[in-house]
Amino acid sequence: GVLDLLQKGNKNRTVEPTLKNQTSSRSHAILQVHVKLKEDGVLKLGKLSLVDLAGSERALATEARTARTFEGANINKSLLALSSCIQSLVSGKTHVPYRNSKLTMLLKDSLGGNCDTTMIANVSPSLLSYGENSNTLHWADQA
Repeated sequence: GVLDLLQKGNKNRTVEPTLKNQTSSRSHAILQVHVKLKEDGVLKLGKLSLVDLAGSERALATEARTARTFEGANINKSLLALSSCIQSLVSGKTHVPYRNSKLTMLLKDSLGGNCDTTMIANVSPSLLSYGENSNTLHWADQA
């Protein structure tokens, strides 16, 4: 079922240890479950999107000087695109730049329109992670 698909997808994720995170994921993961219900002749559709965003660790902070540095730049680019979409939605702009990344294109109907969105932010209790935690909480608060 759904749990098997989640585990299969998780096994295919790329991870590489950094000085700040031993299991740093180098990709975003999205699991979407589509539900259809026909009740009294009325078709009801629903979609649950579970999204695990890869971290935005800075290359200087992690001392990562590998081929994964390029992946980190792409992760940051997609997070910036997601942030731009959230900012546009929160400020009530008529144009939302969903087309700026594959991530925002996939999440388009989960971000705007008739939906409920909840964000869970993962932070570290370490004082060494204060800057990253502050950025994460500020970003999540905007959503």
